[in-house]
Amino acid sequence: MAAQIDKVISELRDMVLSGALQPGERVVELQFSARLGVSRTPLRIALTELEKEGLLERLPSRGFRVRAFTVDEIGDAVEVRGVLEGMAARLLAERGASAEVLEQLSQAVQEGRALLAPARRDPKATVDARAWGQINRRFHEILCEAAGNRALLSALEHNNKTPLAGPAALTLPSTPSQLETPFVLRAQSDHEDLLRAITRREAARAENLMREHAYRSRENKRVLLESLRGGVAGLALPAD
Repeated sequence: MAAQIDKVISELRDMVLSGALQPGERVVELQFSARLGVSRTPLRIALTELEKEGLLERLPSRGFRVRAFTVDEIGDAVEVRGVLEGMAARLLAERGASAEVLEQLSQAVQEGRALLAPARRDPKATVDARAWGQINRRFHEILCEAAGNRALLSALEHNNKTPLAGPAALTLPSTPSQLETPFVLRAQSDHEDLLRAITRREAARAENLMREHAYRSRENKRVLLESLRGGVAGLALPAD
């Protein structure tokens, strides 16, 4: 069931990001259950997940519709996320992370390194988008929770309601191409650098690394969205 849900989420996300589903278009369970060849239960879960990502909004009546958003709106929200998560990294480094938190962050880094090992050996290799998304979300969530600032978490939750602004929101298509691989490899390197800075209690460096990490994420999402919509396929900017 979990694999089927992930597949439906990816397929629906691709439809929204590519423009196959237009802003304001309704997504009705019965119609899309037949269209995707799945039962209504995994579809319902997938729709709720995409609502959390900000790509869909629930209608007062039954069903969902595609939210309208611009690349600039996404970029603004990712930039704000970088400031907030940079603060979280600084607070965690200043206070000193517990052994448990460092172990959790280290485990996420190790899992990312193992997942991306084939791509490091072969530039033509592609990345398992769903697996990377889960690792990325866990790393960011552990770090921000461990900072211990409730107001910061509340601000992040509000900001990340913008479509594709949060670390859980992927612009990787369900069938990735070589365009995304260097982005993800650089994101993994950023995680490793952040872990070292937090472990060494280098607060200013941790904050700067996280803000730069968010900057790359903003630029990469712009490139990937344009590529998915057929605007600049093959163009690459500095990796996330």
